[in-house]
Amino acid sequence: METTFQAVVVDKKEEDFSVQIKDITLNDLSEGNVVVKVHYSGINYKDGLASTPNGKIVRSYPHIPGIDLAGVVVSSEDKRFKEGDRVIATSYEIGVSHTGGYSEYARIPSDWLVPLPEGLSLKEAMIIGTAGFTAALSVQRLEDNGLTPEKGKVLVTGATGGVGSFGVNILANLGFDVVASTGKKEEEYLTKLGAKEIIGREEIYNGTIKAIDKQLWAGAIDPVGGKQLAAILSKISYNGSVAVSGLTAGGEVPTSVFPFILRGVNLLGIDSVYCPMDDREKIWQRLANDFKPVNLADFIYEEVSLAELPDKLSFILSGEIKGRIIVKI
Repeated sequence: METTFQAVVVDKKEEDFSVQIKDITLNDLSEGNVVVKVHYSGINYKDGLASTPNGKIVRSYPHIPGIDLAGVVVSSEDKRFKEGDRVIATSYEIGVSHTGGYSEYARIPSDWLVPLPEGLSLKEAMIIGTAGFTAALSVQRLEDNGLTPEKGKVLVTGATGGVGSFGVNILANLGFDVVASTGKKEEEYLTKLGAKEIIGREEIYNGTIKAIDKQLWAGAIDPVGGKQLAAILSKISYNGSVAVSGLTAGGEVPTSVFPFILRGVNLLGIDSVYCPMDDREKIWQRLANDFKPVNLADFIYEEVSLAELPDKLSFILSGEIKGRIIVKI
């Protein structure tokens, strides 16, 4: 491998903050027993926050963001991985307190690596990324709690975002009747993904939250949180479940106990960061098989190079993106 290589480095010194392409060496990377030649990464909400001076994501500076990466092993101290193996690394501390995927090479602890499943390319793995993995984990948890297509309609909020887009498509491909909620006029995009019905956010939460409301959905995938989540819980059918994975609408959920004790509603917390490796590998296998979208390219909002990345990172915070921005390293 090269003695020096390029990476996106964020740095903060007092009031000065920068996001730049820099030449670095292996010594600039966090510790790890596997070195990976990175082929692709992606832009997630956390990565956008890491590119801002007050994002509260990066633990120490200077730092290399990028919570996702897919590439090829160039050296390994772990017998489970050898030179030439294709691998995926998402979440854990990558891109937060451990140098991340916005680098031509990454040094990763072997316990954080997933072998690339048959049926997925490195590029496809990063089109999916943490967003698709989180959606797939949400669907798995809903299934584990009894959700089947026969139970009724399933709501997906934030449907044009990364988690939402994949949630719509995975559920639709499994035969579910999907209701997609969005604040944008993206009917064609969501219909193409498989949504049977598209509703505005105000049809879920119009400023009023009832303790218990009309039963509308057998389940829901919600990466939004906040007051909208409280409204969803009041409208879930008996024994239905809501898989929640985000808080773009806030962390406070002003709900009552009634949906839980009168209808047996389940609130399922989805953690894609420290998801156990056995579960992680199972989900990636499903993403290469029955969870895999038919046309993964439909999820690409834009593909950018490492050199273009500094100017693109904060764009994801605007909320104007549908699908995924992937990074070719």
